[in-house]
Amino acid sequence: MLTILALAASFVAAYIGYSQARAFMRNRLRFVDAAQTMWAPLLAGAGAAVIALPIVGLLPLVGSGTALAFGASVGFGVANGQRDIRNNNLLPPTV
Repeated sequence: MLTILALAASFVAAYIGYSQARAFMRNRLRFVDAAQTMWAPLLAGAGAAVIALPIVGLLPLVGSGTALAFGASVGFGVANGQRDIRNNNLLPPTV
């Protein structure tokens, strides 16, 4: 049961990291040239993982894999936000 809770917490952290990074790129960093470089997703993902590592070290259910998944999801969110800006796809998706 605890394994399922830890897995759910990891998925929630990854989803929040991805969606918030993508929205921040699309809304706030649209006109920042440095945020459009190829290094931005790598730096954002590495920075998020480094910041998350001490935080997940204090939590009993999740481990360093959760921090790495969070960092990867932030990097993918930044990369997809960059793609949305390049393709002028700035409207929120409709269901």
